Amino acid sequence: MSDERKPKVIEPLHGPLDGTCSVPGDKSISHRAILFSAMAEGTSRLEGVLDSSDVRASIGAVQKLGAKVALEKQIDGSLAGGIEGWGAEGPKQPDGPIYCGNSGTTARLLMGVLAPWEIDVRLEGDESLSKRPMRRITAPLMKMGVDFDPAGAETLPITEHGTKCLKAIKYDSPMASAQLKTAVLLAGVYANGVTEINEPSVSRNHTELMLPEYGVETTAGERTAQVKGPAKMHSAEIRVPGDPSSAAFIACAAALKPGSAVHIENVSLNTARTGFLITLERMGVDVTTRHTGSAGKEPYGTISACYSPGIHGCEIPGHKIASLVDEVPVLSLVAAHAHGITVFRNVEELRAKESDRLDAIVKGLAQLGVDAWTEGADLFIEGQPGLEVPEGLVFDSRGDHRLAMTWSLVGLTGKVPVTIKDFECVDVSYPDFLEDMERLSK
Repeated sequence: MSDERKPKVIEPLHGPLDGTCSVPGDKSISHRAILFSAMAEGTSRLEGVLDSSDVRASIGAVQKLGAKVALEKQIDGSLAGGIEGWGAEGPKQPDGPIYCGNSGTTARLLMGVLAPWEIDVRLEGDESLSKRPMRRITAPLMKMGVDFDPAGAETLPITEHGTKCLKAIKYDSPMASAQLKTAVLLAGVYANGVTEINEPSVSRNHTELMLPEYGVETTAGERTAQVKGPAKMHSAEIRVPGDPSSAAFIACAAALKPGSAVHIENVSLNTARTGFLITLERMGVDVTTRHTGSAGKEPYGTISACYSPGIHGCEIPGHKIASLVDEVPVLSLVAAHAHGITVFRNVEELRAKESDRLDAIVKGLAQLGVDAWTEGADLFIEGQPGLEVPEGLVFDSRGDHRLAMTWSLVGLTGKVPVTIKDFECVDVSYPDFLEDMERLSK
């Protein structure tokens, strides 16, 4: 076993979290900037791109398909530079399978990217990604004329056979999923006519905000989006703001660590991503936002959070879950310290993430002596104000970056160390997470 694979001991922070920081670039926007630039004619200029294993999977994928990527590491740890796309020539036939690693975004969005081209591409992933549902993406793309092998496959590996005769469709999605929506819209860029997708509740809208930057006529409503094809994508200049999902861990840590007061700068304040802030406010956490600018159509600003004793439980309705789905694990930890019961409605999608996050939350909180349970698609957590963490706890991240960071907060904000199995999976989204937390506590 290498040193990186050994369980990681997370020691309590020396003092409160105090000061100003920034977080890595938004993962969702970074993926899209890379993929859209690869599709476009000319050379796009990107800055603030997240350098993580997930985003590297998208970079590797577009390179195998013929895009020329010249992104370099910056002083702040981000990636910046140019991507020359394949444009009207289309992607080239890769010389082997495209490995998507742990990145569901890479695999699912690539299906839409590849749909209009007559090449055969096998998509593969790691053990975790190979268990995640893909039928939700292949089903609408098959309606547009794309073939997959094996037909009706639920999981990776899948071989996609694109077609230049894509049909525009109107698709009523059974779930709110930005990845599903994006795959269909990207295929629709090259279909004849208007492709429309409707969702039961609001999902992330980064695609609708970014496609016009690349010259694609896009219409977006609260639960609907359209593209008109065929369209020619041209190069763009994209600045990626900080990732609110990463900022959530610092904000929640500040809420739990006595004496803390932090300001997280240049974070995306896209309303489709800030549901966790509204939830923290409803729980009585001292958290505020200040808009400072826009990157294209993406608003960004500063999130401020302070230690908040006396937090209380609340109910998060199902139609709001899409705006905070990735933050449910860390919000569950905050709920474990609250007065009363917190209820997350309609969170069954958590079972289909990098791990079964619902099961992990219930079992992880049980290790803290906190009662948490599911009833149907709902998650209930009965908080324990003044929660005392027992010594010697070992948490299993299940290879899931959101769980690894959530359980690390138990040690960082508490009085006793905890151990995290497979902690290095945080490289998927926030490689310098521990270093940033330690820097804020000095």
